[in-house]
Amino acid sequence: MARSILYIEDNEQNLYLITFLLKSRGHEVAQARSGEEGIALAGRSTPDLILLDIQLPGMDGYEIARQLRLNPDLRGIPIVAVTSYAMVGDKEKALAAGCDGYIEKPINPETFVSQVEAHLNAGDVR
Repeated sequence: MARSILYIEDNEQNLYLITFLLKSRGHEVAQARSGEEGIALAGRSTPDLILLDIQLPGMDGYEIARQLRLNPDLRGIPIVAVTSYAMVGDKEKALAAGCDGYIEKPINPETFVSQVEAHLNAGDVR
């Protein structure tokens, strides 16, 4: 079943790879290249899942997650941080900001879509 995923990411290579992987499994992917664009797009389209880079120019992913959680229409949508921030405490910081999951970059192309789909399925029981 096709699911809609919003990917907020400013790196073109990451956008291409992750979009390709998700679309190859039948998912619809919308892209936003900034936090402001991502928040606006999420509000208009209410995706099934939001993938969020943390290291973005301007508004970082932590602030984006907090802003998304303020919108009552988006509160039930899982947000998964996809980030190269992999130091002790980074995962906890993402979860505290409102993310439901955390996937480290560089991603493993063989397991990435399954990781994402686990979050989509978890969102079904919300």
